[in-house]
Amino acid sequence: MPEPSPPQPPAGSSAPNSALAPEPRRSIVIRFAGDSGDGMQLAGTQFTDTSAVFGNDVATFPDFPAEIRAPAGTVAGVSGFQVHFAADDIFHPGDKVDALIAMNPAAFKAHISDVDHGGIVIVNEDEFTKTNLKKAGYEVPEGQKDPVNPLDDQSLSVNYRLYRVPITKQTQQVLKESGLDPRSVNRCRNMWALGLVYWLFDRPLDTTEQHLHETFAVRKKKPEVAEANIKALHAGWNFGETAEIIAERYTVHPAEIKPGLYRKVTGNEALAMGLITAGQLAEKRVIYCTYPITPASDILHSLAPMKHYGVKTVQAEDEIAAVCMAIGASFAGQLGVTGTSGPGLALKAEAMGLAVVTELPLVVVNVQRGGPSTGLPTKTEQSDLLQAMFGRNGDAPCVVIAPRSPADCFHAAIDACRVAMQHMVPVILLTDGYIANGSEPWLVPKADDFGKIEVRHAAKPDKGDTFLPYQRDENLVRPWAVPGDEGLMHRLGGLEKQDVTGNVSYDPENHQTMTDLRHAKVIKLAEHKTLIPDLEVLQGDESGDLLVLGWGGTYGSIATAVSRAREKGLSVSQAHLRHLNPMPANTGDVLAKFKKVLIPELNTGQLRLLIRGKFLVDAEGLNKVQGKPFLVEELSDAITKSLG
Repeated sequence: MPEPSPPQPPAGSSAPNSALAPEPRRSIVIRFAGDSGDGMQLAGTQFTDTSAVFGNDVATFPDFPAEIRAPAGTVAGVSGFQVHFAADDIFHPGDKVDALIAMNPAAFKAHISDVDHGGIVIVNEDEFTKTNLKKAGYEVPEGQKDPVNPLDDQSLSVNYRLYRVPITKQTQQVLKESGLDPRSVNRCRNMWALGLVYWLFDRPLDTTEQHLHETFAVRKKKPEVAEANIKALHAGWNFGETAEIIAERYTVHPAEIKPGLYRKVTGNEALAMGLITAGQLAEKRVIYCTYPITPASDILHSLAPMKHYGVKTVQAEDEIAAVCMAIGASFAGQLGVTGTSGPGLALKAEAMGLAVVTELPLVVVNVQRGGPSTGLPTKTEQSDLLQAMFGRNGDAPCVVIAPRSPADCFHAAIDACRVAMQHMVPVILLTDGYIANGSEPWLVPKADDFGKIEVRHAAKPDKGDTFLPYQRDENLVRPWAVPGDEGLMHRLGGLEKQDVTGNVSYDPENHQTMTDLRHAKVIKLAEHKTLIPDLEVLQGDESGDLLVLGWGGTYGSIATAVSRAREKGLSVSQAHLRHLNPMPANTGDVLAKFKKVLIPELNTGQLRLLIRGKFLVDAEGLNKVQGKPFLVEELSDAITKSLG
């Protein structure tokens, strides 16, 4: 079937009409790369927003250095932003890059190996100076003083479509009358490059123009900066149109999506909105207590302005104080939430045990990153699963939930709050750096889509009766007694409690009873299908040769790899665990119907260990700890190898 004719820019677009007709593609992966001060995250975000408004499905992967300010021009300081935009449903940010925009030699060196054979490489040739080549670590041949410019390597023209563009000089030329200082002029280079990329991929300019105007002219009261950036944006487009250096253009048609109101969200944004929604559904204040830590800090940034929704945020002096404040908020009858990343979860462990023994609702968000210790603060990993399961002294079970994508963080946050408040138990919400910073379109739900979170508070005892704080209902849940309510005086603390009465107890048999009850309460959640639905086979047959079982942010790559394998006629299916403790009640039954189970994880095999121990399934592992998400190609190879 022939491709439909390329769409015209939306009405009102300020993008000029190009005489060069763009070639239609189903999907394209591009990557912006430069110094951490070159504005690559902004350029990538704007390209994503524009493509989403245009109607494409999008998936992104921001990648930036951990250092606050790495030396300029070094590989350690390179910041990148990858965008996958498509006319079909997509679930991952792409494997090989179709087009790389490299603003300096370090960015070129760091990312050229990821460009597909025959891909487009646009470089800012003005920055390929002798000094910058040395900073980027290019070798100086023996007998010479200067490093060899990689752009002079003739093999580049064989493997890639290389375009050397004087981005710095062009930006300086177009803004020479702007009145801005040289540094401010150079900061507009990202918009010039973005304009060129918009021309190359047939994108309108309106969305970015509006963003620049609102950001600089309206909010920051700097109309001259807005004008300069918009002028640079247009200059980049016009260069592509008139310079005749690039004799090709591409477009990706809008995707066919379910009608409705959409917006682009990152995982951290969606999670924050989920917490706010849960507070509204439960008619509780959300008290978010945290200590700033990458990559979880944006949750605090998103929640801090939301006081009008009853949200209170506290930036504590350390991780321990933050979790203790959240427990105090729950003790006082509100929804206590704390957020962190891997090292912070370790620091919170003792206090989380306090929430377990007092049986108070608590939501702990852990945005996983590369470890151990400080590790790789800006890189993604899934190595905190066993810490979430067992990383507290004593037998201290917590519920563990892991969203599978940025948009899913919204619903996972609501689910976590619902479980915590209705079952009086700490819940750990495991996201990761890829989910937190990545983005995708999100179908904005309606208020009617959600049921109220019914919270059971302790009732005043009859006259003459004593309040029993650990008297449980049919789900083994104790009542939530708010301090100050008449007749509900009770004692809470870290010492073991006497069953029913809540008095301090050192009795061995009572400790056994309370330990068993706390464990059984968590396990019993699996009986509630509305809270923990059965595990579903998402793709493929209910039984067969191979089941690929994932959790968390591996979902998108697994879904794509399994789909491709099935197109080849392979007997492979996909399932994904969202609830890790307790697991869905039918998990063992699903696994038993397959000859082999493959578990891809961004760790050394933590879910595989749990699956083998709990269900006696000889699961295979595909494990990676490189600070990067799985490539679809890696998963496809593993599927083929497992079935071979």
